[in-house]
Amino acid sequence: MIQDMIFQSGYLGLFLVSFLAATLVPLGSEIFVAVMAVSGYDPWFVFAVATSGNTLGSITNYYVGKLGTNFLLSRYIKVDSQKRQKAEKMYQKWGSPILSLAWIPIIGDPLTVVAGVFNLDLWIFTFWVALGKSFRYFFVIMTAGTFLKGM
Repeated sequence: MIQDMIFQSGYLGLFLVSFLAATLVPLGSEIFVAVMAVSGYDPWFVFAVATSGNTLGSITNYYVGKLGTNFLLSRYIKVDSQKRQKAEKMYQKWGSPILSLAWIPIIGDPLTVVAGVFNLDLWIFTFWVALGKSFRYFFVIMTAGTFLKGM
């Protein structure tokens, strides 16, 4: 049902799914990117829309961490403390380049929240997050072109 809604709404739907997938909402966008890329949508525009939406979703997490550490995280948004501690340790060990892995399920969202808590410069944050997410979507689109077109 949600897949039909996304494909009917095209790029706007892809943007929304990509945005939500990068927030603390448990949702994935890769299948939508892959199918749209081989279903007549412009693969480069699919890439741009998905990367933009996903990066903006991560920026939302950043601001949740930066502005709402005590208020939002304690009252409304629950981030597993073990996941957050693991993300903090990874961030402290590897620094801002670890944010290029913000697309990885389970650890990616807490990494982006922790970057906000640590008050990382937004430009540095955006560079590393967008870099990782763009590589991921490029790989998804290239893989989809290879495997899904033959089906």
